[in-house]
Amino acid sequence: MSEMSNLSRVEPFGDGFVSAMCPELILFAGMLALILIPNLGKGTFRIPGTQIRLPWLLGGQRFKITSDPRLPSWLATITLTAAFLNVLYIFSQGLDRTLIVTDSGKELLLINGFSRVFELIFFGALALASLASMNRLQVHGIGSKVSESELYNNRRQADFYILMVTCALGMSVVALAQDLFVLFIGLELASFSTYVLVAFLKESKVGAESGMKYFIVGSVASGVGLYGLSMLYLWAGSLQFSVLSVAFAESGTTALPLIGIGFVLVGFGFKVSAVPFHFAAPDAYSGATSPVAGVLATASKAMGMLGLVRMLLIVAAPESSDGSAIWLVCLGAIAAITMTWGNLAALGSDNPKRMLAYSSVAHAGYMLAALTAVGAWNWDATVSGDASAAAVAVMTALLLHLVVLVAFKLGAFLVLSILESDGGASRLSSLGGLAKREPLLAVAMFIFMISLAGVPPMAGFLSKLLVIMGIVRVAVGDMGAEIADGGMYAIGDLHWVWWLALLMVLNSAISMFYYLR
Repeated sequence: MSEMSNLSRVEPFGDGFVSAMCPELILFAGMLALILIPNLGKGTFRIPGTQIRLPWLLGGQRFKITSDPRLPSWLATITLTAAFLNVLYIFSQGLDRTLIVTDSGKELLLINGFSRVFELIFFGALALASLASMNRLQVHGIGSKVSESELYNNRRQADFYILMVTCALGMSVVALAQDLFVLFIGLELASFSTYVLVAFLKESKVGAESGMKYFIVGSVASGVGLYGLSMLYLWAGSLQFSVLSVAFAESGTTALPLIGIGFVLVGFGFKVSAVPFHFAAPDAYSGATSPVAGVLATASKAMGMLGLVRMLLIVAAPESSDGSAIWLVCLGAIAAITMTWGNLAALGSDNPKRMLAYSSVAHAGYMLAALTAVGAWNWDATVSGDASAAAVAVMTALLLHLVVLVAFKLGAFLVLSILESDGGASRLSSLGGLAKREPLLAVAMFIFMISLAGVPPMAGFLSKLLVIMGIVRVAVGDMGAEIADGGMYAIGDLHWVWWLALLMVLNSAISMFYYLR
């Protein structure tokens, strides 16, 4: 609470609001541009009761530049890139930590370095996906003799990229949220955008089926998560994270909030594709275009992980609370099952996008293991001192792993996007001989795969190593100094999160078999 009091407090549309919310305002302006500019034309309207017609500039025969089907992709890419660069500029000028509050003082949004890092992840991933989608949707040149359905496909370009920018805006709201209602609004804004993006190629039977399945499962998961949020509100009487955190610190092991957190875990578990909430992910990845699948595997997963951080580590696990034991054990079990199942399922997959989907499930397990370790030092009284610094190190390693995931997992999907346009990426066997046909793509794909597998000296190896070292450091805790002096301890003396680090090592070894085949 003292940390919150030291922040700059700004009311919506008050002094300092525009500078604090500049990236989000850029996205909103980009959405308006995507709605209006592609519809600019020579339209007119008649003054009622007269024959006088005045220029309206909307509708009618469109201008040459606004009728270009590639215009929306450029507008979306420029918008997302501008938001990304604006966040970088904010970092370069020194970050001003700001709290957006209502007239009555209720906290809505928190702008700090942590939230801005996630915005960089979201905007960067979606900007790359927008640029890569430019030649993925079927378009036809201006003035060409095309059918009505083909002209319809041209006009759909704007819809696709509006959803891309809307998704970025929703993810940004999740990154800044300090209120359950704001968090849910941002989550659903991003979620509904991804549902439509997955099913955007509705002419394809696979795309329509996977989109419908993803929508149904996602809606059920969101409903369960919303029910959990409502239980927390019923219990604490407030939607603000700061109030809920204090309530958890005083509640001990009260059943109602723990059940509510469990339901929230289900909702965000779907977003990160954690077992057993992952079963719609492989179909969604394989049915969507590769750039959209890349967004699901990177930006959407980062959004879900951020939601878990907000709810589990900030709200449900304050340092003075011992009521987090139940969800911590559940989270650790889910992490272990998720990383193991994801890698085993990927071994038997013959479709490249499904293989990468199961790989994303495994990476979700790695990140959940990191979250478990961060929560462990808050929970277990025997783990303190050095473990608190280790928890910070694990959180930093988790952010690095998310950045690596965006760079290399999204890169792999973009390579598949290029190959899909040639009809050569439906089976792993179709990638055989790629080095002879497309040597540059083959080299790029090889680099992406060995980094995701964690082969040294790639960035993926470094991020996994830092996560594992951080988990071990939390498990050792205050015994680390004594061990360094020659003290001997049995494995049973270590915190149980040590087993998650060991399981990460074993699963990383298993992943080599499908990444390098």
